[in-house]
Amino acid sequence: MQEARECDFLTRPALARKRRGLYMRESFSIEDALSLADYHPAVSRETETDPPLWFDVHLFVCTNRRPDGHRRGSCAARGGEALRDYMKARAKEMGLKRVRVNSAGCLDRCEFGPAMVIYPEGVWYRADTREDIDEILATHVRDKGRVPRLMLTEKDVPPGKEKG
Repeated sequence: MQEARECDFLTRPALARKRRGLYMRESFSIEDALSLADYHPAVSRETETDPPLWFDVHLFVCTNRRPDGHRRGSCAARGGEALRDYMKARAKEMGLKRVRVNSAGCLDRCEFGPAMVIYPEGVWYRADTREDIDEILATHVRDKGRVPRLMLTEKDVPPGKEKG
């Protein structure tokens, strides 16, 4: 077996920080890096030749609408559109830079909606109120933390959609 060498292993956000001079070196063995890339979906395989991120934070809020009475419901019927509009306005009021709030079609977590996902981290939330939106923007987006009480995890799987 080949001896492990140290290598730089950068996620896409780390590449963006490096391009802006904010990068701090992290070293992993090649085996560790490949292991992370193969088994951890949040680890990126982008290279330094990729263009920089257009936004540092990209929020997708489900605004999918299904017919009334649909067995899965819909995020729009649960207030997703109004929460998306509020989130866009509130992010601007808070002066959050390089942040984009977008509508999304069905994110396939309807039963837990209104659902949203924040990239580049890929963290999922359920937000029911404006106060929930304020907490997500302040804690996750501005302060780089998490809001555990609102997070959707791998345990929040719609019936019939269990991961195999």
